[in-house]
Amino acid sequence: MTQRRAKASTGPCAAGVVLASGAGTRVGASLNKVYLPLAGRRLVSWSLEAFARVPGVGVLVLVARPEDLDLVESVLDREVTGAVEVVYGGQTRQESELRALRHLAERIDGALIDTVLLHDAARPLISPALIGGVLHSAREHGGAIPGLPADDILAVGEDGKSLGERLPGTVIRAQTPQGFRARPLLDAYEQAAREGFVGTDTASVMERFSGLPVHWVRGEQQNFKVTYPHDLVVAERMLASPDYQTSDS
Repeated sequence: MTQRRAKASTGPCAAGVVLASGAGTRVGASLNKVYLPLAGRRLVSWSLEAFARVPGVGVLVLVARPEDLDLVESVLDREVTGAVEVVYGGQTRQESELRALRHLAERIDGALIDTVLLHDAARPLISPALIGGVLHSAREHGGAIPGLPADDILAVGEDGKSLGERLPGTVIRAQTPQGFRARPLLDAYEQAAREGFVGTDTASVMERFSGLPVHWVRGEQQNFKVTYPHDLVVAERMLASPDYQTSDS
């Protein structure tokens, strides 16, 4: 593992965790999709660099697969500014998140890390501004999730056939990073592991095992997940657009 020096701070810092331990088979590539090329760089390096540019993020962790070690070393040596701590993931997303949190546990216990943001490496176009917004909201309220209004989703009535009433703006399409105060986050994941609970995402684990309020931060259209081959084409076009948001928080 490589160690990254915490940025200068008058208090505890946040940790950014970038999850890259999935296979990503739907994109149709022979290797983990987060190491596919995107505008001259590996896809995973875009989000790592975005986190590195946020002043409040003092620790950066990449959760990877052991079989991707050569690719990880290549990305960190050639494409990422500053050092990154590497943790090997588990069989599920939640197990991978727990391994990252256990890696940070000593610093969480020592109050050196106060907030943790967990992000999918398959969302390469996240901006430092959005990361900073999630971090600010998580510190203020306890938890924060970015998302976009999903007004095209309709509710189905109890009979399973008729459409039920749903007010516009009451459903969002969740994105990452999802950020939470570090101590309650670690405690919730440890309790979930003891009870064998597997959630759909970070927020679902926190909803089950923590009383922290979770606030919505408006997400970004560019912060979409690369899942299929055409998503890479869309990402390339966004990066080439003069409207692409690259500003820091």
